[in-house]
Amino acid sequence: MVEGIETIALSSPEEDLRATFVPSAGMVCCSLRHCGEELLAERDGVRAYAERGSTMGIPLLHPWANRLSGFTYGAPPLVVELARGCPLITLDDNGLPIHGVVPGQIPWEVCEHEADQLRARMRWDRPALLAIFPFPHTLEFEAFMADATLTIETTLRTSSQLAVPVSFGYHPYFTIPGADRGGWQIDLPAMRSLVLDAQMIPTGSSEPIDYPRFELGGSSWDHAFAEVARPRFAVSAARRRIELEFLEGYAYAQVFSPSDESFICFEPMTAQTNALVSGIDLPIVAPGEEHRATFRISVAEEH
Repeated sequence: MVEGIETIALSSPEEDLRATFVPSAGMVCCSLRHCGEELLAERDGVRAYAERGSTMGIPLLHPWANRLSGFTYGAPPLVVELARGCPLITLDDNGLPIHGVVPGQIPWEVCEHEADQLRARMRWDRPALLAIFPFPHTLEFEAFMADATLTIETTLRTSSQLAVPVSFGYHPYFTIPGADRGGWQIDLPAMRSLVLDAQMIPTGSSEPIDYPRFELGGSSWDHAFAEVARPRFAVSAARRRIELEFLEGYAYAQVFSPSDESFICFEPMTAQTNALVSGIDLPIVAPGEEHRATFRISVAEEH
C-alpha cells in the first residue's frame, strides 16, 4: 500500500527493476525502482494525484493529454461544451482544462496480475464521464517487465456506434538519484518542434530539430514535438541511463523539465496538444476498430 491506498507491484525476473501501480488512482505507476533506487519523481504523492490530478510518477492522461485551448471541442453535429467548475476536470495556470479527468474518478478493474505482468480494463460508460467525453469506449492496459525494461501498452476500443477521437498520453517523471540535474545528459531524437503560443497551444507552425547529446544544466523545458524520426529519448547520469522508446501509436511528444525541479518528462502522446479542439492530425477510431499505443522504458548501468 501507498498512503493507505492499495497497490500492485511488478518486478523483472532478475528483480533489479520493480514497478508499482495504483488501480484506484488512474493506473498511475507511482514507483519505478532500479536496484532499490527510485527513478520517478513522487511530487505531491498518490492521493493528491487521485483526488486533484496533481501529476506524479507515470500517469495516464485521458481522454486528453496536456491542455485544451478552451471549454468547447468537437465539430458539428457533436460539439462538446465542458462545464466550467466541473470537479472532474483540472485546470492549468491559465484556467484551461488540462490532462483530462481527475484520475480517481476513472473506474479501472484488474483483470490479471502475475509477478511480471498486469492487465486491467476501464469502461468509459458512466454518465459523469460521458458528459465530459461523450464517446463510449474501453481502455485496456497492460504492463509487463522483462530484464530491466517496463513496457506499457494501452488499447482503446469503441463500445458503441460512435467513432472515438484518440488524444491520450503518458507523463513519466524521470529522475536520476544521487546526481544533480545540471549534469544530466539528454538524448533526443530528430523531430519537428511545434511552435506554441503564450498559453502553450500549438500555433500550426513547426521547424525541424536534431539536437546532439546535451547537458540539461539550468535550462527549462516545456516543448512540443511531432514527426519523431528515431523515437528514443534518454537521460543519463551517475552511471545510469533511463531510455524511453515509442514502439507504436504515439506520433507526438512533449519534453517537460522546469529549471527548478529535479525531473525530466519524455511524454508519449497519441495526438498533439489541443487536437480535440483543432482537429489537426487527430486519430479517430471507427466503430469496431481499435488504437493500440505502446512505449518501453529501459534502465541500464553505464560504464
